Amino acid sequence: MNRPVLIAAHRGAGGGNIPLNTTPAFECALSQRADILEMDVSRSRDGRLFVFHPEMEPVFLGIDRLISEMDAREVEKLRYLNYDHTPTPYGVESLEPVLENLRGRCRINLDKFWTAPREIAALVRRLGMQDQVIIKAEPTPDALRDVEAYAPDLPFLAILREKNRLGRFPAGRCRFLGAELCFATEDAEIAQPAFLDALHEAGYLAWVNAIVYDSRVVLAAGHNDDVSASSHPEAGWGWLADRGFDIIQTDFPLMLHRFLRHRKSGPCV
Repeated sequence: MNRPVLIAAHRGAGGGNIPLNTTPAFECALSQRADILEMDVSRSRDGRLFVFHPEMEPVFLGIDRLISEMDAREVEKLRYLNYDHTPTPYGVESLEPVLENLRGRCRINLDKFWTAPREIAALVRRLGMQDQVIIKAEPTPDALRDVEAYAPDLPFLAILREKNRLGRFPAGRCRFLGAELCFATEDAEIAQPAFLDALHEAGYLAWVNAIVYDSRVVLAAGHNDDVSASSHPEAGWGWLADRGFDIIQTDFPLMLHRFLRHRKSGPCV
């Protein structure tokens, strides 16, 4: 493992009474040595951007309505449920103050960029965070047009599933940073060393997801957090690092940090 591996914390680092996608979760993740904070963006009916995973309202908030169907004033009254499904004091936060709090402190991946590309890009630009925020989208013609039209100055990762749908790098007229690679088997084209080498030789990065948000959706050929955190980190995170991925997204940032440090310099204290 010659290349340094960056740690992306999936929605921060929550647990107990601290919900994910909140400022406390992001602070926890930074204290656990995350390099990148991933967060989701939802847009209210009247146009306010919030940090929340779209369509997960029943799970995290215990309600049947979607934030996209609510006005911002209604969203501000919502409270997260904790891991025991008990109400917490933590509300759904507006994206702007969350970004302001993190300005200059770490890289930020704004997931679900494609749901409100014009508004998200305008906010990032207004805050002067163009070099700090990463956006992602599948390289469809419509998505690439949105990136080129609204966010050509924001670092962009193309989401690839199983095959290289980009052809030659980079993707369109954008600030191409690399690709997020999702693959069900080790034989997938985008999981091959040759593809990763080509990406690196062109000066770009490879992002991989060790997270398991749905066990029916395989993102990294089984080399995931479940395996790594519970029993065999070499079979999970170790395989991904050795394969040549530059960024590993995880729900266990501190464990991944300690594992990578142990591999590099011996046992940690």
